[in-house]
Amino acid sequence: MPKPKNKTELLDLGANNYHKLLDFIDALSPEQQSATFPEGYLNRNIPDVLMHLHEWHLMLLGWYDTGMKGEKPSMPAEGYTWKTLPLLNQEIQKKYAGTSLAEAGKTLSESYKTIRATIEKHPNEELFEKKRYKWTGTTSMGAYFISATASHYDWAFKLIKKCLK
Repeated sequence: MPKPKNKTELLDLGANNYHKLLDFIDALSPEQQSATFPEGYLNRNIPDVLMHLHEWHLMLLGWYDTGMKGEKPSMPAEGYTWKTLPLLNQEIQKKYAGTSLAEAGKTLSESYKTIRATIEKHPNEELFEKKRYKWTGTTSMGAYFISATASHYDWAFKLIKKCLK
């Protein structure tokens, strides 16, 4: 599916990719679900990947809350730049290492619902008009939601599939 251009497409693609990811994980054997990924991958297992998605949901919601107050959010996170993203992702992995698959799934589900509810609050114009909000810079708020939802779920699906080959 092409990049979403409106709220309906954003919500639909996000839901489709999210459920595709979860359905894929649910269909795996218990051994596959608990497998350690090959060396060289930051995320070491499926719960790591799910918690990575969750943390990025939380970061986006933080940017959103700060930005919608007219303030400038620290992006991607306090003390990090887009160039130091690998270090931030390492910190995320360390923060949640040891989380069970059941807990990771539950936690991700909660932040997923919050992200969807946030998207639902906005009409197309607010989501997809570029430069509408100072905090989104030259892009649209929808572009941030696409990255943290539909695109990120697709990345997670492909990563897990590749690591379990």
